[in-house]
Amino acid sequence: MVTSVPRLVIAAPSSGSGKTTVATGLMAALTARGLAVSPHKVGPDYIDPGYHALATGRVGRNLDAYLCGPELVGPLFAHGARGCDIAVVEGVMGLYDGAAGEGELASTAQVAKLLRAPVVLVVDASSQSRSVAALVHGFVSFDPEVRIGGVILNKVGSDRHEALLREALDSVGVPVLGVLRRAAPVETPSRHLGLVPVAERGALAVEAVAAMAAQVAGGCDLAALVALARSAGPLAGAGWDAGEALVSSPPPPLPFPSPGALPPDSRSALDGPRPQAPDGLVDAGRPVRVAVAGGAAFTFSYSEHAELLTAAGAEVVVFDPLRDEELPEGTAGLVVGGGFPEVYASELSANEGLRKSVAELALSGAPVAAECAGLLYLCRDLDGLPMCGVLDASARMSERLTLGYRDAVALSDSALAGAGTRMRGHEFHRTVVEPGAGSAPAWGMRAPERRVEGFVERGVHASYLHTHWASEPGVARRFVERCRTS
Repeated sequence: MVTSVPRLVIAAPSSGSGKTTVATGLMAALTARGLAVSPHKVGPDYIDPGYHALATGRVGRNLDAYLCGPELVGPLFAHGARGCDIAVVEGVMGLYDGAAGEGELASTAQVAKLLRAPVVLVVDASSQSRSVAALVHGFVSFDPEVRIGGVILNKVGSDRHEALLREALDSVGVPVLGVLRRAAPVETPSRHLGLVPVAERGALAVEAVAAMAAQVAGGCDLAALVALARSAGPLAGAGWDAGEALVSSPPPPLPFPSPGALPPDSRSALDGPRPQAPDGLVDAGRPVRVAVAGGAAFTFSYSEHAELLTAAGAEVVVFDPLRDEELPEGTAGLVVGGGFPEVYASELSANEGLRKSVAELALSGAPVAAECAGLLYLCRDLDGLPMCGVLDASARMSERLTLGYRDAVALSDSALAGAGTRMRGHEFHRTVVEPGAGSAPAWGMRAPERRVEGFVERGVHASYLHTHWASEPGVARRFVERCRTS
């Protein structure tokens, strides 16, 4: 099977150059012209895909070669782009920046090569003129396998400034596909973990996306951008499918390093062989209801998780912990992903009915999967305010940002994974949970440092680690099986 959807990667020399404005604005501008646009984001970012979804009316999907492996980038892209006229992929950080110490792994450049997609480089030109030629030349020549098909100049000050930039770039041979002026800012407020999510901004987010679309449509050559997208090479291979993923073989195991300074009872799980995935699918004759937290406080989720749960035989029901006073009737399992519970701690604490409902479900032994924000919500308290009390742990805001990819192994059997299961994940938070791990830790972190983290109690699996279940579909199957039998 071959995917021939036209596609572009929007990249930049560094963060803060304007990638999100250009990518989101381009998605919205093309959608307004009647094209079905498939939105994608390189890396583990949860917030930008929300703006992409608002711009296109389609689910924003992530392409992460670290979390899912390079072999899944193409299939996940084809899955999201199925039936679309064009795809726009927003990069992460600088074009060649990836997982620390891992070369090109998880970089925008690697994803562009895996997708055989041309790159449009967004350059912040606010403090340069002729030097822009050296900058672009360096990015073009650094990796000949990355095809930079054009440049969009951002934060250009005047007609004279634009003329100088264009003259300089003539010598490089890379076409200028757009010029955005300094005088047209788009209001996209940020806080401690990046942009404020769409779900929290409502009409203001709609206005921001409309402003981005107007800015890109007014300053960029949309016809040239579409033509460049159509020059992308054919992409061989079938699109990812949740049902097929549940019965397919897992990715090849990665090598284990030598044992480090972890508790002796943890080393065997960290350094032992990877267990084989169970055979067969669950009995899909009777769906089990899995409640998934949503709303403004819990916005971090990969859409493939719900797709895998559904394929495994679950009826996925989204509820809002800020509004709903109890879990959906018939809930057999609970998934609470990431988000900003610290911003809504007062409202979450005030919803005593739901907190009690969550605690009762966890006490019954039903499967509960909680990541990051979900971990905080299950704690005894958050910044002194009562939470669900499922875990005998306390959470608080911190000045320190914890950020980065993690290589982890399950240390305890849980509703998500058997001990010894290898997964790669990502941490992104400014909070601290004390203690950081229970008597049965969820994960042993193998890189970049060796430590234990998280909690496995009864049916609860709670941790700071964000994971992408497409890399290990068996976790969704196991979770639904536990929902049936708990």
